Amino acid sequence: MEKESYITIPHQITDKSFQIIQEEIEKIDPDYRFENPLQEAVIKRAIHTTADFDYLRNLKFTHNVLEKIKGVLMNRGVIYTDTTMALSGINKRRLDKLGVSYHCLIRDPRVIEMAKEKGITRSMAAVEVAANDSRQKIFIIGNAPTALCKIIEMVNENQLETAAVIGVPVGFVEAAESKQALYESNIPAIAALGRKGGSNLAAALINAVMYNMDIEKLGDEYGRHTKQ
Repeated sequence: MEKESYITIPHQITDKSFQIIQEEIEKIDPDYRFENPLQEAVIKRAIHTTADFDYLRNLKFTHNVLEKIKGVLMNRGVIYTDTTMALSGINKRRLDKLGVSYHCLIRDPRVIEMAKEKGITRSMAAVEVAANDSRQKIFIIGNAPTALCKIIEMVNENQLETAAVIGVPVGFVEAAESKQALYESNIPAIAALGRKGGSNLAAALINAVMYNMDIEKLGDEYGRHTKQ
C-alpha cells in the first residue's frame, strides 16, 4: 500500500476503528441496545481488542459490577491478575494516578510453596494468598479457570471478600464451566460465556472502565461513534 492510501495517525486509526465497530453492530442487529454508556464503552473496547463481535452477546455483566469496579478504582483498592500478561496489558499509569495497587502473585515464593504443599495450581494458591489482603479487591482472570473456581469456592465459604471479578479465561478445559459458574454466582462479575476470552481481553475490560469512569458526565472518548 502507498503511504498516502492508509491512515498513519494513531488516534485517527482508533477513531476509525470505533466508527466501523458501530457500523457493524448496526448491521448485525439494528435493534441492539446497550444497558448504559459505560457498558457500551466496555463492550466496544472488547470488540476493538479482539475484532470479535460475539462479545455483543456473550459478555455478561452481573450485580451492578461496573459500579463496583469503579468503587474500587476510586477508593484506592487493589487489583490481582492471574497472569503477568494480563497485568502487563493494564494501564498502570492510570492505576498509579488513582492510587490503585496491582499485583500478579504467580511467581510469589509464598504461592509457589503453597502450590507444592497442597498439590494445587499456582493460580489457585495466588487466590488464597490474595484473600489475606483486607483492601477492596478486583480479581482479573484471563487464563486460569482454576483461579476462577477457587474464587467462587472461597467466596461461598466466606473465606474471601472481593468487590468484583472480571472472569474471561480462554480455553477448552473448565473455561466455559468456570465462567458459567461465575455468571450464576452472587459475585459482581464481567464474564465472557463460552470458550473465548484471554488475558488481552481481561486487560482491555479493566482499561475500558478506567478510561470511561466519567462517561455520563464527560462523554466517552469515542462517544461521537456512540449510537444515541
